[in-house]
Formats: sequence, structure tokens, C-alpha cells
Amino acid sequence: MLAELFSPEQLAILSQIIFIDLVLAGDNAIIIGMVASKFPPDQRKKVIFWGIGGAVILRIILTLLTAYLLQITGLRLIGGLLLLYIVYKLYVDVIKGAEQEEDIKVDNSSFLKAIWTVLLADFTMSLDNVLGVAGAAGDHYGLLIFGLALSIVLMATAANLISGWIKKYKWIAWVGLFAILIVAVQLIYTDIRIIFNV
Repeated sequence: MLAELFSPEQLAILSQIIFIDLVLAGDNAIIIGMVASKFPPDQRKKVIFWGIGGAVILRIILTLLTAYLLQITGLRLIGGLLLLYIVYKLYVDVIKGAEQEEDIKVDNSSFLKAIWTVLLADFTMSLDNVLGVAGAAGDHYGLLIFGLALSIVLMATAANLISGWIKKYKWIAWVGLFAILIVAVQLIYTDIRIIFNV
């Protein structure tokens, strides 16, 4: 069924996108949960709702912008190098299991300040996910939209479940790590070929 809908190349890209999302999308929802936990129960649901809503809009803008920017010669090289750094950070944090305490200062006196905290955290943590998915999708805009939608669904619903899976089944983290590494190498290689006319 899937083979009829997608070519082998598209299936490979789709699997890359899924594993990148699995490894990277969970952090954002955990941040939203941490910020929301500082508020009384009646305000908590509002913080989660508006935090995720704002994060979704931010993610859409970032994805469209990244997909456009990655078409510019030189920026793929920078994107690839940034992804290599993300691979290293993921290896240290996820594979080696280094305890990472998120240092997020939350002013729970103001609802708007909490939403702002969520958006700032999501902006800094969405870049790796968006860059990975946009790099993997390339010119396949349907797959890019799928990757964006999947990351939003994972962020909104399944973050704690996924982080539990990754801790229990290290192979998921390894596959995600290799998927990001492949995207990084492809981005760097594409730009080097263009720059040096190889």
C-alpha cells in the first residue's frame, strides 16, 4: 500500500523524517509541561493550550523559512554544520544518558510571561527539529508538510511517552541520530559540490 503511494526514495526520506521527529520533538512538550507545572491547576490547561498554539504557529513559520533558506548556496553548508553539532549534543545527552537539567526561570505571577517563556524555549529547541526535517525533505514539499504535522502532533500529545521509549529502547535514539547525521552530510556535500563545481 505504502509502496504504491511513495517511491523508494520518498519512503527513505519519510522514515528519516519520522525518526528525526521521534528523537527531537519530545523536548518541546516537556518544556511546556515544566512551565505549566508552576501554575495553579485552573491556569495550567490555558498555559498548555496557548503554549502549544503559539509553538505550532512558530514551527510553521520556521519550517517555511528554513525550506526557503536551504535553497540558497552556502546556507546548506551552515545548516549541515549546525546539524553535526546537534548530533554531537544528542549523543552526549541521549545516548550517553547525561542528566540534563533545563534551566528555565518561570515567573508564575503572569500568564503572558509564561506563554512568552514557552515560545522562547520552543524557538531555541524547534530549530534543530525544523532544520533536520527540512534538510531531509529537500524538494519534497508534501513530505515537509507531513514532517511538520508529525512534529506538532508528537509535541502536543506523545512527548512523555516518546521520551520513555528512547530511555528504554536506545536503538530508537541511535536511528534518529544516524538519520540526522545523514541529513547533515547530504547538506554539506550538496553545497561543497556547488561551491567547488565538483
